[in-house]
Amino acid sequence: MKKLVNAKLIDFGMLDSFSPSDDLLLSLDFPEYTIFPGFCDVHVHFREPGFIYKETIKSGSKAAAAGGYTAVCTMPNLNPVPDSADNMEIQTDAIEKDAIIDVYPYASITVGQRGEELSDFSALADTAIAFSDDGRGVQSDNMMRKAMLESKRLGKMIVAHCEVNSLLNGGYIHDGVYAKEHGHRGICSESEYKQIERDLMLCEETGCAYHVCHISTKESVELIRKAKARGVDVTCETAPHYLVLDENDLKEEGRFKMNPPLRSREDKLALIEGIIDGTIDMIATDHAPHSEEEKSGGLEKSAFGIVGLETAFSVMYTHLVKKNIISLEKLIELMAINPRKRFKIPLENDFSVWVLDEEITVDSKKFVSMGRATPFEGEKLYGKHITTIYRGKRVC
Repeated sequence: MKKLVNAKLIDFGMLDSFSPSDDLLLSLDFPEYTIFPGFCDVHVHFREPGFIYKETIKSGSKAAAAGGYTAVCTMPNLNPVPDSADNMEIQTDAIEKDAIIDVYPYASITVGQRGEELSDFSALADTAIAFSDDGRGVQSDNMMRKAMLESKRLGKMIVAHCEVNSLLNGGYIHDGVYAKEHGHRGICSESEYKQIERDLMLCEETGCAYHVCHISTKESVELIRKAKARGVDVTCETAPHYLVLDENDLKEEGRFKMNPPLRSREDKLALIEGIIDGTIDMIATDHAPHSEEEKSGGLEKSAFGIVGLETAFSVMYTHLVKKNIISLEKLIELMAINPRKRFKIPLENDFSVWVLDEEITVDSKKFVSMGRATPFEGEKLYGKHITTIYRGKRVC
């Protein structure tokens, strides 16, 4: 007789339809397994349209399912950029044709993500999960204010990649000890948190719902913590690599290059504290696949971005839960429940099944994603994915 472990982990108030069938469970050939509601990642790059040599809707959604995800939100740095209804339709047609889970597209904040003119918010509001220029920060205060007011009017959210271009100075890793010792150009922490500081002021002024992408610095955590205490309508995310790695883990390989970069140990500890105290609302992967050639230029010349959908849960379970930093229930809130609540993404009969105490070794050659760049290559982790069920049917 099979033992069901945490078959209904906890009642988060969203699990009315979370009811995996006995027939399905009994067909799984494992003596003990844990069932979770389908994970939700609000920050992925599936590269279609425009860059299908990196990833497609089909390959990306399959990779998500292989990581236990049944809902993802795709960023708009595409070609064409989804800044109009016609451009968005190219992406939604591909989603309807090829996605095997729920895929919710972002629309861009500005036309072409150039920061000069607002996209057609009214025409895009019914289709877009939210508005973002991810990959670029909106440099103009006035442009971001207009975007927030328009989002407020339409009942949508602004989701911001925060980066002050004038502070980048050609940097490509954190402006810290490693950069100085190895002769690399650094990206200062101020380039992130100064734009967050500006946006929080504008959010407070306009009353817009606001979400901050992939925070990486201790100052960002503190700014958001204080804004929440003032009642600002803000949430934020960080990614697994920022919670586990820091600049001391860098190697001279493209698989360690992402934006924002791996920061200092103090930044990592502040992010963990933000996870514990609720300042950071959710974990997102910023899954950003590139070709092997694009990631072969070391830290300086490789493209920014790593993949993460297929490793996220195991990395977090191994490094946060098994080390008693957070509970398993807290991790599921961060990966499944909080993202759905904030982005109003329903949870249907979607779940994934895991053997938690089985050890795996990260092998990017076995990834479903077309991307292979991961800083966790070769690492031994706990948590083996068995299957993912979407709308009551097995998709992985």
